[in-house]
Amino acid sequence: MSRKHLATSTSEMDFFQRVYEVTRLIPFGRVTSYGAIASYIGSPGAARMVGWALNKSDGQAVFVPAHRVVNRFGLLSGKNHFSGQNVMRELLQNEGVDVEEDRVVAFQELFWDPAKEL
Repeated sequence: MSRKHLATSTSEMDFFQRVYEVTRLIPFGRVTSYGAIASYIGSPGAARMVGWALNKSDGQAVFVPAHRVVNRFGLLSGKNHFSGQNVMRELLQNEGVDVEEDRVVAFQELFWDPAKEL
């Protein structure tokens, strides 16, 4: 493995861990966006990378509530990365979050912005 590849792998792991730390802070019954997390950790424009990190969060020793992260319009854009088609919706609904047609109802009211809340 080249030195450059090793550095990229280490920085990617650090990025993933920062995503997981912020995601764990999202309160029960609230949601945030991939972009809000990316901006908060100092990587604006890396919303897709946040999504990639959350897709890999299953193996974490401490639970990462990835179901609380949606796109900037409140859409459950990551729903296909859960074990079943409706798992993300069901997890949100179990927290009292209304979801209709794969969109969080009252998204603006439920939106948790780590830049303002932390």
